[in-house]
Amino acid sequence: MTAAAIYARYSSDLQRDASIEDQIRLCKERAKREGWRVVNCYTDHAISGASLIRPGMQMLLQDAQAGKFDVIVAEAIDRLSRDQEDIAHIYKRTRFASVRIVTLSEGDVNELHIGLKGTMGALFLKDLADKTRRGLRGRVEAGKSGGGNSFGYDVVRRLDTDGLPVRGERKINAAQAGIVRRIFNDYAAGKAPQAIAKQLNKEAVPSPSGTDWGPSTIHGNPDRGTGILNNELYVGKLVWNRLRYIKDPETGKRVSRPNPEAEWITQDVPDLRIIADDLWQAVKARQKSLRSTRTGKKSSGYWDRRRPHYLFSGLMRCGCCGGGFVVLNAERIGCANARNKGTCDNRHTIRRDALEATVLEGLQSRLMDPALCDEFCKEYTRHTNRLRNEGNARHKVDRAALVKIDRELDRLVQALMDGVPASRVKDKITDLENRKAETEARIRDATDNPVLIHPNMANYYRDQIGALREALGDELARVQAADLIRKLVDKIVLVPGTDEEGHTSLSIDLHGHLAGILSLATKAKRPLGESGPSVEYIKLVAGGGFEPPTFRL
Repeated sequence: MTAAAIYARYSSDLQRDASIEDQIRLCKERAKREGWRVVNCYTDHAISGASLIRPGMQMLLQDAQAGKFDVIVAEAIDRLSRDQEDIAHIYKRTRFASVRIVTLSEGDVNELHIGLKGTMGALFLKDLADKTRRGLRGRVEAGKSGGGNSFGYDVVRRLDTDGLPVRGERKINAAQAGIVRRIFNDYAAGKAPQAIAKQLNKEAVPSPSGTDWGPSTIHGNPDRGTGILNNELYVGKLVWNRLRYIKDPETGKRVSRPNPEAEWITQDVPDLRIIADDLWQAVKARQKSLRSTRTGKKSSGYWDRRRPHYLFSGLMRCGCCGGGFVVLNAERIGCANARNKGTCDNRHTIRRDALEATVLEGLQSRLMDPALCDEFCKEYTRHTNRLRNEGNARHKVDRAALVKIDRELDRLVQALMDGVPASRVKDKITDLENRKAETEARIRDATDNPVLIHPNMANYYRDQIGALREALGDELARVQAADLIRKLVDKIVLVPGTDEEGHTSLSIDLHGHLAGILSLATKAKRPLGESGPSVEYIKLVAGGGFEPPTFRL
């Protein structure tokens, strides 16, 4: 009996789970009429079809590759995806896995459906976006909110004379408005956003997100209109279409892009004013003066923005709160939460150059202890041998199955030569040919060559780290050497404590990324763990003098 899988999805929080149940019920009825056995149902709740990053869809594709079913049943192609590229990708992968796609609307899906329906789905999304924006623009021009809410306001919920909900109305929240005025007054008086955030957190004042106040919540980005200090609604001016949002095709997440000022829609809403004009102008004047003094210190170059400014930027963590350790001044680093939010008690600092030197020394001389490396090599060899034996067992099964398939095909060909009608054996021959192609592909793609580790790995690794440390002093090679060193470090945790003499100090726990370490130590062209029978996402934690307590596989 043909094994079938059902996929169902609805895209909006305004819809309900009953939509999923209805789709599954209809698909099961279709499977029953066809005589198919439903082996599993895959669902995605309140997730847009414009993205392929959906847990149900990813599991469906994974199980299709594993051969767990022969046909996918869905209500329509647009349930699988509304994106042209994604629906083509789904069809391509399922076809490679010899899995059919059947929908209640289109029937047996082929290339024609993919091209036409994929285009129609993409046009539907564009048309829906245009209509939504048109409706929002009309609401904004009527002086109502175009979506979302700002700190300092409450959403007004009421019905019109026809009993329909009135959307987009806001009213001032007196308690939150007082906090907004306090922030503006403190900033205009010369208080820094970090100091304002610390004081608000100290007093347990609720923040817009419901968590802790941070400096960025207050100062935001003046060019994008984000942050408390840049929200023009506080002076009775509603600005819409300042930003547009598009989905990153790699992650499926929305990212913002600024629109030209000519495309902004601005509407006066004097009843929502919280801040007086003179206070607003004082804040803007201070922001402008601070930006002008910093302009000469910042570079607009792409790599200056994208590359880490210091060797271990972004890799340092506070051992108390888990927040980042950041540069406090030209020489020292400390906990960002302790400095900016006042929510952490770890106020110890350390010289940046001392930290870098200590970590580099730990990477070179202590992280790869020879005795522990020897134990790891033995365990890794046992691991790869086990994987090789399992692979060989699978190869034997596939080779035996291939012989059996060839024998069965020869028998059917002989039956045709003996006069058996072709209609009786055609489907069986087609099925055997497909199974033969899949089996041959598995045998062809399989590999019996595990990664070998040289017994002198630890010494070679130390030499490589030494060369990288020397390269850090070379202006031409520094960037590449720094990138290689950063790939060896997962994170650096700084924990406050006391030394043997009772003085307060910061101890350093180095968490090395084992795949990157082995890549360097074994002269691999790519990190171990990326493919083949190797280490799969393993972390090496080196604490207490940087000597790793164990290696785990």
